Amino acid sequence: MSADVTVDVAAGVAVLTLNRPDRLNAYTAEMGAQLSLAYSECDGDDDVRAIVVTGAGRAFCAGADFSGDTGPFDTPAEETFSASPITPAAFELRKPVIAAVNGHAIGIGLTIALQADLRVVADDAKYGVVQVRRGVIPDCMSHWTLAQLTNLGVAADILLTGRTFGGAEAVALGIANRALPSGQVLDHAVQVARDIAVNVAPMSAALCKRLLWDSAINRYTPRQVASLETQLHQRVMGSADAREGVAAFLERRPPQFTSRLSRDWTVLPEP
Repeated sequence: MSADVTVDVAAGVAVLTLNRPDRLNAYTAEMGAQLSLAYSECDGDDDVRAIVVTGAGRAFCAGADFSGDTGPFDTPAEETFSASPITPAAFELRKPVIAAVNGHAIGIGLTIALQADLRVVADDAKYGVVQVRRGVIPDCMSHWTLAQLTNLGVAADILLTGRTFGGAEAVALGIANRALPSGQVLDHAVQVARDIAVNVAPMSAALCKRLLWDSAINRYTPRQVASLETQLHQRVMGSADAREGVAAFLERRPPQFTSRLSRDWTVLPEP
């Protein structure tokens, strides 16, 4: 893979690192393509049970790269341009994705992190969706993700002003799950990911994640969610993983789940 994104898989956890530290991991189209590929490959790899995405050096991603001959906000080629270049988005994967936002995340740097399931941020870094201050508009589905993670009022505040804020405010607003000193962010995210890899059944995680995000995407009613929960319970109750999960709990040992998404996955039913 390109040096712009590195991938390290160990103990069920894939750590994807945006790797342009000399440019504060400023975003390029190549970086986006490589992150998309890494997401897809990790989602299809049964040895990967959880994914962590982070940045090399002292930033997560400082936003779009303005150092090239062609500016990132120049008139785009209509046939190739997408304002949501990370495909699949992190929330579209079946594996839990944790953004270890180890430093500044500005513009597309933050909107990429907003697509993850969980966010751990550095308490002393700056965050912002600043595109309106650059004469463009926010990207990576952030008009939807930010409103889902917080509420319409918070999303309007962040998107319409383009202001920056710190880690503690990110947690208070619901944008981040936890703020820690920058040196602890990645370790904590990996610890959470390893706990998932060891203790959570892969199929259970995949079904739970898909139901969670699909409920938001499709605006399911509570009764539609109840119907899907019932159908998915019928899929997993009595399974080998359900028996193993109970046995491991009663015997006070780590579970040995045997479900494999590559072999056993089927899409969610209709509500």
